[in-house]
Amino acid sequence: MYTIGIDLGGTNIVAAVVDENYKIIEKAKTPTAMPRKPEEIFDDIAKVSKEAVEKSGITMSDISSIGLGTPGTVNNGIIEYANNLGFDHIPASDMLKERLGDIPVYIENDANCAALGEAYAGCGNGSKNFIAVTLGTGVGSGIIIDGKIVSGINHAGGECGHMVIVVDGKPCTCGRRGCWEAYASATALINQTKEAMEKHPDSIMHELAKEEGAVTGRTAFDAMRRKDAVGVQVVDAYIKYVAAGVTNLVNAFQPEILCIGGGICNEGETLLRPLRRYVEAERYSIYSDVQTEIVKAELGNDAGIIGAAILYTAQ
Repeated sequence: MYTIGIDLGGTNIVAAVVDENYKIIEKAKTPTAMPRKPEEIFDDIAKVSKEAVEKSGITMSDISSIGLGTPGTVNNGIIEYANNLGFDHIPASDMLKERLGDIPVYIENDANCAALGEAYAGCGNGSKNFIAVTLGTGVGSGIIIDGKIVSGINHAGGECGHMVIVVDGKPCTCGRRGCWEAYASATALINQTKEAMEKHPDSIMHELAKEEGAVTGRTAFDAMRRKDAVGVQVVDAYIKYVAAGVTNLVNAFQPEILCIGGGICNEGETLLRPLRRYVEAERYSIYSDVQTEIVKAELGNDAGIIGAAILYTAQ
C-alpha cells in the first residue's frame, strides 16, 4: 500500500510517496511562488504528486489515500483560513480530487501532521499519546491523544505556543501578551541574546555574532560553551521559559513522549538535559512510576510529509 503525503509551505510544495512502513519512497517539489491564485497552487500540488508517483515506479492506481498538510485552520476538507497563503475557505479536498482522481483525501494543519509523523514514524515509536513542540520562528505544536489529533470543536486546537506563561508579559504576534511563543521561540531567543549584548558590550557574543554574520539561535549557546557568563545567563533563562511551557503540557496531558523540534533542538542534550531537570522539579506527577519522556525530534522536514501521508490512521 502506498500513500501520498504533501507538505504545502509558504516557500515550497513537497510531495512524497510513502509505503506501509511509513518510509518515503520518492519525493518531488516545486516553489510555492506566492502570491498567486489557489487554483495555480493546486495545479502544482497535483504536478509534484504525479511526479513523485512516477519516480517511484508505480501509478496513481497504487495510491490508497492522499494527505495534505497546510498552514492554517482546516475543517472537513476546507482550508478555512491560511493567512500566509492568502487562503479563505478553499475547498482543498475537492480541488485535489479534481486533479488527482477519486482517491480518499485527508487534510490537516501542518503542525498536527508533523506531530503525527513523529509519533508514528519518528521519536514517538508508535506512541498513542504524544506531543510535538517546534521551536522555530514561533512555537508550533501538535497533540496526539489516543492516536487521534486534538483539534478541538473548531479545528483550531493545539496552539500551545499561545498559552500565556507571563501575565501582561511581552507582546506576541497573535495579539496577546506573555505567550509562550514570545519567550521560547527561536525568534525570542535571538531577541533575548541581542538585549543581553546591548547591556554587556564585553560579552564574547559580539565576537561570535560577527563570525556568524548575525545574531542567531546558536550565538548564546556557543558563548555558553566558551564559558561566557552572559551567554550562560541567556541560555539558562531561555531554557527556563521553554520548561515552563513544557511542564504545563506534561501536567495537562501526561503524554508518553514529548519531542522538541525546530532549529534549536539541534543543541541536543545541551538543551534537553537542563530542560528535563526543570520539568522534573516542577511537574505535578512527582510520585508516578511512569513519566513523560522528553526527546529530540528525529524526522526534521520529513515529519510533516510522513504525517500527511498517514493521516488516514488518525481518523
